[in-house]
Amino acid sequence: MMVSRPANDIRRVLVIKLSALGDFVLALAAMRRIREAHPRAHITLLTTPPYEALAKLSPYFNAVETNGKPESFGEWINLRSQLKQANYDRVYDLQTSSASARIFHLMAPFPPAWSGIVWGCSLPHRNRNRDHMHTLERHADQLKEAGIWPDAPTLPGAAPSPDLSWVAERTGRNRGSDGGAAPRPYVMLIPGGSAHRLDKRWPVTKFGELARAFYVGGYDVLIIGGPQESALGREIQRMEVKARDLTGRTDFAGIASMGAKAALIVGNDTGPLHLRPPRAPRPLSCSRRPPTPCCQPQGGMWWSCSHHP
Repeated sequence: MMVSRPANDIRRVLVIKLSALGDFVLALAAMRRIREAHPRAHITLLTTPPYEALAKLSPYFNAVETNGKPESFGEWINLRSQLKQANYDRVYDLQTSSASARIFHLMAPFPPAWSGIVWGCSLPHRNRNRDHMHTLERHADQLKEAGIWPDAPTLPGAAPSPDLSWVAERTGRNRGSDGGAAPRPYVMLIPGGSAHRLDKRWPVTKFGELARAFYVGGYDVLIIGGPQESALGREIQRMEVKARDLTGRTDFAGIASMGAKAALIVGNDTGPLHLRPPRAPRPLSCSRRPPTPCCQPQGGMWWSCSHHP
């Protein structure tokens, strides 16, 4: 049986978090604790390309690797070689999925000390109720069992939310102004959401009506989303031509930076709503259904928006 090393003796740490955006943002609270527990360690994050910019912006990692979901045989071999050469002392698996379990087995026959749920790991999270816990409390309990957060708050609603104050501090992004005029305050609209849960989305026409009302009320309107939401952006623009369609043109770090300065953020129950620094306005989620309790943003507001054709 592997003997757990004191946190101060650990020099090389790997954190695994592959997706999705909402879960990734919530995991930043655990990532902060890992950095605090290993202040002098070289900590690497293994993730996927969409989260690279946000992870590199954060103060928690010395390196970010984005090949966490290999597809071809050659990519798997390269990942194994990469992990073996790194010679990690400890791994914190915050993904705890079949994908991260495969990475554990990839490091056989002598994997490093591993905090997670995969069978055979040396620092298992044994809580049988973990799947019914909010992500924040589940990660806190996992790190408690790993020995780096002895007094972790694990009761419902007790674990701290991620601190995103570093987003505005590290980006310092400000919108330019034309002719020296002060820029108008702006509202962010996030009309997209899970492609598998279209029934939870608020109608795009309602976002268009909001865009028109906000612009008339003195606010610029920024439409945020991925490339797959470009059609939604264009439809909102047809209802309010002054709205700025930024779908497919911002990474997660940019969304977080803009959210820090927004007057208001309105969107469906989707990942970008989690990207809210502490001094930013509380986001309004206008999903037709309540968000999933295990991963909903803490500190945001939700209301049910009935739609009558």
